Amino acid sequence: MSGSSSSMAVHAELADAILTGSVQAAAATPAVRGADWRLAVVSTVGTDGTVTTSDSIIVRRLDTYLTPTVGDQIILMRSSSGNWITPGRTAPATTAGTWQPLSLNTGWSTFSSAYYTCAYRINGDGTASLSGLARAPASTTGTATVGTLPAAATPAKRARHVTEVAVGVFGVLDINADGTIQITDYSGTASWAALDVATRYRLT
Repeated sequence: MSGSSSSMAVHAELADAILTGSVQAAAATPAVRGADWRLAVVSTVGTDGTVTTSDSIIVRRLDTYLTPTVGDQIILMRSSSGNWITPGRTAPATTAGTWQPLSLNTGWSTFSSAYYTCAYRINGDGTASLSGLARAPASTTGTATVGTLPAAATPAKRARHVTEVAVGVFGVLDINADGTIQITDYSGTASWAALDVATRYRLT
């Protein structure tokens, strides 16, 4: 009787081991497990519409992910056949749509508390915006650099907007591909740079 009980115990342990192994194998097989998703970090940006993650997965980008950058944390989605795609990056700690302080050049400052602080915002749809009224240093004439944008808010090409630089004096606000924001094409002396005119400009 004891021999029979011992044999049954061995068979039960073997069945448990087989079941556990089957579950683990299924969990590791996309075709069995089905589609899923997880997070990853971009290590390389390809020229063929893909990115490679830090754990060496090559992922196809959707057209919602327009400006991939090394270091992006992205969402990975896998089909049941094992293919990977990414709709784009996750929101950073300072999410798209949040106004961030603009780095102004020496001598420039927000005009007064009556106006919004000079700031930029990444809109999340391939555009960015500026806000605020920047006070110019004394005797500002000709082309002058107001401030500099971070890479994430810098357009691929120059964006131009008509802006007021003094009472009744108008010029151009250039948002340049090197990140600098400049006033230019006006006569006389500039007292400020109205940034709110750049309500939306393309990034790519």
